[in-house]
Amino acid sequence: MKINIDGLDINYICEGEGKNVVILHGWGANIQTMLCIHNHLKDRFRVHTLDLPGFGESDEPKDVWGTYEYADIVKKFIDKLGMEEVILIGHSHGGRVSIILSSTYPELVKKMILIDSAGIIPKRTLKYYTKVYTFKSLRTVYNTLFFWIDKEKRLEKFYKKFGSTDYQAAQGVMRKVLVKVVNQNLRPLLKDIKASTLLVWGREDMDTPVYMGEIMEKEIKGSGLVVLENAGHYSYLDQFHRFKLVIDSFLKD
Repeated sequence: MKINIDGLDINYICEGEGKNVVILHGWGANIQTMLCIHNHLKDRFRVHTLDLPGFGESDEPKDVWGTYEYADIVKKFIDKLGMEEVILIGHSHGGRVSIILSSTYPELVKKMILIDSAGIIPKRTLKYYTKVYTFKSLRTVYNTLFFWIDKEKRLEKFYKKFGSTDYQAAQGVMRKVLVKVVNQNLRPLLKDIKASTLLVWGREDMDTPVYMGEIMEKEIKGSGLVVLENAGHYSYLDQFHRFKLVIDSFLKD
């Protein structure tokens, strides 16, 4: 079903009865990637799972959004459906949004599960700076060699060939949204989170490494970190049986 918020059609599914759960997917994903969690919880909770704007069947943002704009649209979704308290579950980019919501509206978010959450700027290693320097050098050479091509088309071809996987997959305004989102550091907000928080991470997560979960456990008061072995960035899919046991224990009254 769809709901219109600020002129954007937001696609979502809602099933079950009980306390409200809101599930937020990661970057480049959609409702389908979170269905296993949705289906697992719908017999005990009223579960709302969204396609965030720009993903799945929801409209794209009209402007270049950052994570705060995503948090604002989710808050308006929650308000429009009359939810006074929620349990937030956010994976990766959905974790970013959850961090902002829980730190800004402590009376709204009672419990939160962050799965391989983004939100902390990665450590800048020598390898990182070498990669950035190489990328910028390639762009300069590319622009010089193909100077006769329209600049916008020229850069489009360059980023399709040399950009990150997420950047290559994004189109139009979503590319600028991605750049803005990944450069927002939400670490200063962690200390303001009051919700009971469970952190779930994959030991082999290469996108948001385990050290980020360890930082969050240290800075979110009273939080707990569970690391799933033999699991990557989609740890809940890689080890779903173990994941279910962990969240069931956390959500038990």
